Amino acid sequence: MAKAIHTMIRVLDETRSTEFYKKAFGLDVADRFDFDGFTLIYLRNPENDFEVELTVNKDQSEPYTHGTGYGHLAVAVEDLKAEHERFEELGLNPNPMKEFHRDGALMASFFFVQDPDGYKIEVLQQHGRYR
Repeated sequence: MAKAIHTMIRVLDETRSTEFYKKAFGLDVADRFDFDGFTLIYLRNPENDFEVELTVNKDQSEPYTHGTGYGHLAVAVEDLKAEHERFEELGLNPNPMKEFHRDGALMASFFFVQDPDGYKIEVLQQHGRYR
């Protein structure tokens, strides 16, 4: 069976992006590989071995466009309300919290935030399948 190991996104500014992911999700630089035309930065935290790979193309000067294909990355947290408040205090501009119900029962509580390059990240309350 396959094991998910990372997701990759292209970012314009390494420092701005690594600072955002550190502040928002406690992700630290686990590895950094500098090549002639690009740099790969792998972010992770002690709770997971899944990584976010940031790719910085050195010749890119304009922001990336996401087109119609990109959806979002999702993370689960123990206390959604506290995380939402923390994001607000950090000036990360989270969207309002929302809930999905199905057949009269709570399916998910969540909010979205965008990273400096406009990638959407869903922050979910640990619940049901999101533990």
